[in-house]
Amino acid sequence: MSIIALTGGIGSGKTEAAKQFATLGVPVVDTDEIAHQLTAIGAPILEEISNLFGTEVLTPEGALNRALLRAIVFNNIEARNKLEKLLHPAIHREALAQLAKNEHQLNPVYQIVVVPLLFEGNQYANLVTKTLVIDCDEKLQISRTMARSKLTESEVKVIMAAQVSRAVRLKLADEIIVNNGSHAELLENVLKIHKKFIKTCILSE
Repeated sequence: MSIIALTGGIGSGKTEAAKQFATLGVPVVDTDEIAHQLTAIGAPILEEISNLFGTEVLTPEGALNRALLRAIVFNNIEARNKLEKLLHPAIHREALAQLAKNEHQLNPVYQIVVVPLLFEGNQYANLVTKTLVIDCDEKLQISRTMARSKLTESEVKVIMAAQVSRAVRLKLADEIIVNNGSHAELLENVLKIHKKFIKTCILSE
């Protein structure tokens, strides 16, 4: 089964596109969801994060204070590197396990792995058949993220600066879905690329 890597900048609509692929019967492995599972209350990695950054990154209930941790790591490259060194290998292992499990499904000819920082590293480079970028105007990225995550414009720009540029992302993409419009337009574009992937993946088998 072919593996398509889906990526895009913050606020581009990766999650919504992935959901739409899933409704079409495509197996989806989302590394963001894996990260949340690995940092849930009681997870071993949560204690390691607390050891690295202090107990203040935990709420009184013992959950991860994601907003505080985000503020710490996006304003300190050394802190961000420490967190990535801890999290990324564990996320990668779980993603590989889920992708391998999906191989036993009979009907799909391809599956998707959602990797927000796909082009910032090379962990998935030898694994995927194609890369799909969900793209949108940078002003739209900012407004969507501000509305969704309750961040200021400057906070969003700091996160965007930590990712590869839009120009680099588009240059490295095999396929691109432009998501500047409505939910219905995104669904239409996902359906088009889904049909294309089915044809190309079958031919490549």
